[in-house]
Amino acid sequence: MNDLLRKELQQAVNDLLEAELTAFLVYDPYARTGWNTGNSRNGAYFRKVDTQFGEIEIQVPRDRNVMFHQHTLPDYKQHSDVLESMI
Repeated sequence: MNDLLRKELQQAVNDLLEAELTAFLVYDPYARTGWNTGNSRNGAYFRKVDTQFGEIEIQVPRDRNVMFHQHTLPDYKQHSDVLESMI
Protein backbone atom coordinates (compact mmCIF):
# COMPACT_ATOMS: atom_id res chain seq x y z
CA MET A 1 0.00 0.00 0.00
CA ASN A 2 2.81 2.43 0.89
CA ASP A 3 4.53 1.67 -2.42
CA LEU A 4 1.42 2.70 -4.37
CA LEU A 5 1.01 5.90 -2.35
CA ARG A 6 4.72 6.68 -2.74
CA LYS A 7 4.54 6.35 -6.53
CA GLU A 8 1.40 8.49 -6.73
CA LEU A 9 2.97 11.16 -4.51
CA GLN A 10 6.11 11.16 -6.65
CA GLN A 11 4.09 11.59 -9.85
CA ALA A 12 1.94 14.33 -8.31
CA VAL A 13 4.97 16.32 -7.13
CA ASN A 14 6.70 16.00 -10.51
CA ASP A 15 3.54 17.16 -12.29
CA LEU A 16 3.18 20.06 -9.87
CA LEU A 17 6.76 21.19 -10.45
CA GLU A 18 6.31 21.01 -14.22
CA ALA A 19 3.12 23.06 -13.97
CA GLU A 20 4.94 25.57 -11.81
CA LEU A 21 7.59 26.05 -14.52
CA THR A 22 4.89 26.35 -17.19
CA ALA A 23 3.20 29.10 -15.19
CA PHE A 24 6.54 30.87 -14.72
CA LEU A 25 7.44 30.76 -18.44
CA VAL A 26 3.84 31.60 -19.51
CA TYR A 27 3.80 29.00 -22.30
CA ASP A 28 3.30 25.24 -22.56
CA PRO A 29 6.09 22.83 -23.48
CA TYR A 30 6.77 22.70 -27.24
CA ALA A 31 4.52 25.73 -27.88
CA ARG A 32 5.60 27.97 -30.75
CA THR A 33 4.90 31.05 -28.65
CA GLY A 34 7.91 30.16 -26.51
CA TRP A 35 10.42 30.24 -29.36
CA ASN A 36 12.93 33.10 -29.26
CA THR A 37 11.53 34.51 -26.02
CA GLY A 38 14.94 34.62 -24.36
CA ASN A 39 14.12 31.97 -21.76
CA SER A 40 13.17 28.34 -22.22
CA ARG A 41 13.17 24.98 -20.49
CA ASN A 42 16.58 23.51 -19.76
CA GLY A 43 16.08 19.97 -18.51
CA ALA A 44 15.85 19.03 -14.84
CA TYR A 45 17.95 17.94 -11.92
CA PHE A 46 17.05 15.01 -9.69
CA ARG A 47 16.51 15.21 -5.97
CA LYS A 48 15.56 12.62 -3.35
CA VAL A 49 13.16 13.49 -0.56
CA ASP A 50 12.07 11.31 2.37
CA THR A 51 8.34 11.26 3.05
CA GLN A 52 6.17 9.27 5.42
CA PHE A 53 5.56 6.78 2.56
CA GLY A 54 9.26 6.34 1.77
CA GLU A 55 11.89 8.01 -0.37
CA ILE A 56 10.76 9.63 -3.63
CA GLU A 57 12.87 10.91 -6.48
CA ILE A 58 11.67 14.15 -7.98
CA GLN A 59 12.74 16.03 -11.09
CA VAL A 60 13.09 19.75 -10.48
CA PRO A 61 12.83 21.54 -13.85
CA ARG A 62 15.23 24.32 -14.84
CA ASP A 63 15.11 27.26 -17.19
CA ARG A 64 17.94 28.67 -19.31
CA ASN A 65 18.25 31.99 -17.46
CA VAL A 66 18.24 30.32 -14.01
CA MET A 67 15.44 32.61 -12.86
CA PHE A 68 12.92 29.87 -11.98
CA HIS A 69 12.68 29.07 -8.28
CA GLN A 70 10.24 26.36 -7.28
CA HIS A 71 8.07 26.90 -4.20
CA THR A 72 6.77 23.35 -3.77
CA LEU A 73 9.68 22.00 -1.72
CA PRO A 74 12.02 23.77 0.69
CA ASP A 75 15.54 24.17 -0.70
CA TYR A 76 18.23 21.77 0.53
CA LYS A 77 15.79 19.89 2.73
CA GLN A 78 15.75 16.10 2.36
CA HIS A 79 12.77 15.32 4.56
CA SER A 80 9.34 16.86 4.08
CA ASP A 81 6.06 16.30 5.88
CA VAL A 82 4.48 19.17 3.98
CA LEU A 83 4.11 17.19 0.75
CA GLU A 84 1.45 14.81 2.01
CA SER A 85 -0.76 17.59 3.31
CA MET A 86 -0.23 19.74 0.19
CA ILE A 87 -1.15 16.99 -2.28
